[in-house]
Amino acid sequence: MSDTLHSVRLDKWLWAARFYKTRAVAAEAIDGGKVDVNGERAKRSRHLAPGDRISLRLGQYEWHVLVRGVSERRGPAPEAQLLYEETPESVARRAALKVQLDSMPSFFGHGEGKPTKQDRRAIRRLKGDH
Repeated sequence: MSDTLHSVRLDKWLWAARFYKTRAVAAEAIDGGKVDVNGERAKRSRHLAPGDRISLRLGQYEWHVLVRGVSERRGPAPEAQLLYEETPESVARRAALKVQLDSMPSFFGHGEGKPTKQDRRAIRRLKGDH
């Protein structure tokens, strides 16, 4: 965290805070409308300062965070976590969604693999291709 910076571009901050792996991916998410700052849709060049509120959608999860610090450098994860504070409501919603998603049955099973010769014959009989 840098004490000399007062603000930083949104795409740089999202990358430095480790929400996205690259700045290009962060910029793509911003341009796609997945990131709001202080309740408004943001542009990647928008400058963030401590106290700003960010809402972002990552996959099926939605994060609501408060900016605590700014940095243009991507550091280790413990340092990146000092840049923001997630709201308690956001933590609760993400946990509830995780429980819900974990309890859903998976749709893709690995099955038995390649059908055997006997299975292929049974399939042909069902299709009427004697």
